[in-house]
Amino acid sequence: MQYKIDNMVFSISKSRRLKIDKIPMENMLSYAQDSIDKKEAGGVVLGRFIKDSNDIVIDINTFPMKGDIRTRTRFKRGKRNHQKIIDKIWMESEGTCNYLGEWHTHPEENPTPSTTDINSWKKILKNDVYTSKNLYFIIIGTKSIGVWEGSSKTLEIKKINQYER
Repeated sequence: MQYKIDNMVFSISKSRRLKIDKIPMENMLSYAQDSIDKKEAGGVVLGRFIKDSNDIVIDINTFPMKGDIRTRTRFKRGKRNHQKIIDKIWMESEGTCNYLGEWHTHPEENPTPSTTDINSWKKILKNDVYTSKNLYFIIIGTKSIGVWEGSSKTLEIKKINQYER
């Protein structure tokens, strides 16, 4: 997979962008299902809201852990171990590094969310505790990356596009 990793910026609106920093992007890309033996992988993404801006930056991601369910075509995140990391990072950052959403891989070139993905995301939007109005859902394909924004208010999920400079 060839990406310009230093520039993973997605346009949410004219005045809002989502940036995925280099390290979490490299981490997620390392799990791309670019061979038949690789199982789906995933975790959560954590980051910050930029002061005096509408921009959001993803700084950290979790990795597949004990308790996750992984097959070639399915990833289900276990709650306990990922939540421990979310809590630890939130405490260490004094509340500035927040849960921003989920990521996982798909064994397809241009990933699209499955019905299972959409239902899972809506459940997260409705039931989980988080500080923002929206969460972000990233799917790493074998040739491209898809990012979706979900609204906690309406449960609407929409694809956001990579920012073009």
